Amino acid sequence: MSEVQAIRDGILSMGLDDKDALAEQLDQFVSSLVKWNKIYNLTAIREKDQIVSLHILDSLSVCPYIKGASTIDVGSGGGFPGIPLALYFPEREFVLLDSNGKKTRFLCQMKIELGLKNCTIIQSRVEDYAGSFDQVCCRAFASLDDIYSRSAHLLNEDGEILALKGKLETEDLDIKKGVFELKEVHKLYVPTVAADRHLIIIKKEKRHWA
Repeated sequence: MSEVQAIRDGILSMGLDDKDALAEQLDQFVSSLVKWNKIYNLTAIREKDQIVSLHILDSLSVCPYIKGASTIDVGSGGGFPGIPLALYFPEREFVLLDSNGKKTRFLCQMKIELGLKNCTIIQSRVEDYAGSFDQVCCRAFASLDDIYSRSAHLLNEDGEILALKGKLETEDLDIKKGVFELKEVHKLYVPTVAADRHLIIIKKEKRHWA
């Protein structure tokens, strides 16, 4: 089976729309990632079929929870979940943020190759970047407290953080009570991936808005 067909089958099995040219664009992204990865070490996953499952479809699994006009992908790395989401939602604005210059150069090239007019690439540490977004999205790199303390300044008044995690441990749901609240926890379905995948949605408590 070709990667294009695997992507299309995965999109349909998740109940998402197989939009015009979406699978072909995502396949182009995968091919470019494989090429650049040989020099820039963008991801430890190097086989195309694994990239499709563990990066592309994994990123798209959060589509039902994307809302509002603006999303920032914190620590975007090789462009996940930001690039697949920007392709799926051309009407929404996405910022892809990463502190690594090699990775942001790759992301800038992908923006050009894929014609992503709704995507802005920023090289910066999350603590040093200022903005106001409906959603902050990250493939969770730390505890919820750490994620929140580093990125809460990027939320608008009604904004929320979407943290993608694997298997949930008890400590994954620990929150700093009185500062932010655990809104929702969803188990995600990712085709051909047996490992657990979860989405944790958190937001600031209203009384903490200045």
